[in-house]
Amino acid sequence: MTLTAASGATGSAAWADALLLSFAQAGYLRSEPAILQPAEAFLDLSGEDIRKSLYLTTDAGGEELCLRPDLTIPVARDYLASSRAGQPAGFSYLGAVFRYRGGRPSEFLQAGIESFGRQDRAAADAEMLALALEATSAVGLTEVEIRTGDVALFNALIDALDLFPVWRRRLIKDFNRKTSLEQDLERLTLATGSGRNEYEGVLAALAGSDRKAALALVTDLMSIAGTTNVGGRTVSEIADRFLEQSTLKGGALPRDALALIKRFLAIAGDPDEGIAQLRALAGDAKLDISAAIDQLESRVGFMAARGIDTSKTRFSTSFGRGLDYYTGFEFELHGRGNDVEPLVAGGRYDGLMTQLGAPAPIPAVGFSVWVEALTQTGRKLGPAVLNGSAS
Repeated sequence: MTLTAASGATGSAAWADALLLSFAQAGYLRSEPAILQPAEAFLDLSGEDIRKSLYLTTDAGGEELCLRPDLTIPVARDYLASSRAGQPAGFSYLGAVFRYRGGRPSEFLQAGIESFGRQDRAAADAEMLALALEATSAVGLTEVEIRTGDVALFNALIDALDLFPVWRRRLIKDFNRKTSLEQDLERLTLATGSGRNEYEGVLAALAGSDRKAALALVTDLMSIAGTTNVGGRTVSEIADRFLEQSTLKGGALPRDALALIKRFLAIAGDPDEGIAQLRALAGDAKLDISAAIDQLESRVGFMAARGIDTSKTRFSTSFGRGLDYYTGFEFELHGRGNDVEPLVAGGRYDGLMTQLGAPAPIPAVGFSVWVEALTQTGRKLGPAVLNGSAS
């Protein structure tokens, strides 16, 4: 089957339908999640950019709902509710999503793929990138910028440095949310524990405690006070904040750890260059992060086997997409000269399924296509022809 892309929104939808057919021919079945979704998962698990752009409502029973701002979580929820939960399964989708975007249409089309349950993670990651590139080539974009990263590498580094758990949570949160990690590193380094605090007694009581103990103490204190939140913060958030402050009073982030984190975050180049620099850092600092590096190297091998020119792929250890549920490989495809928004983006999110209620971890990886953005970019190059044969 062939389809010539028309102009306008109708052309976008027609092209996306043909793309969806090609995904189905590649083994990814159509998923059509409900437009109205429970808001809790998006509020708890998505990135800051999505959370602040939600369209929220409440039903008669008091449950908070939202118009789906993305299709990854809805597809995952439907998979977990199906008879195939826990088994390898792949799904494709095409549908409207809803986000406040400041002057741009709040309703727009999203297509994509989600793959669940595959244990061959490196091969599945490479397949997602290859299918994403097919989506861009279908509209005539043969030269796109491939940006990649891997949050698992950063997590492995922080674990190997054996930092306080509070520091670990804070640094990983900053990395995932695209906040100024460098500024936060400096604040942690300069912390001296000097100065008085109005909660000095609570901080002293929490010194050396773990998160469970901190949560229990704060829960008791707030129960005595007869409140469940302060200034919009939950008990859990307040406990984390107190625990963080008690840790900071114990001393600054070690400077050798800061130097290693900064050296790590400066690694960039093509994937082979990145792997070489990562192995050099691990060897120099005697850090055991080889499993994460080996996974990256295996993924690069599968990418090359799928015909992806890895020498033209940009890899950076500081690259992240700002979504809290990502746990590994992340990527974006950009049109040349477009540094702001990706045309296609995705990654690995192995931790999401248990957060959505699965009794055991389930590997998961996928990507989303921003349909209008991609077809508009393609139209600048002239009419595009999509071949609907299986890939």
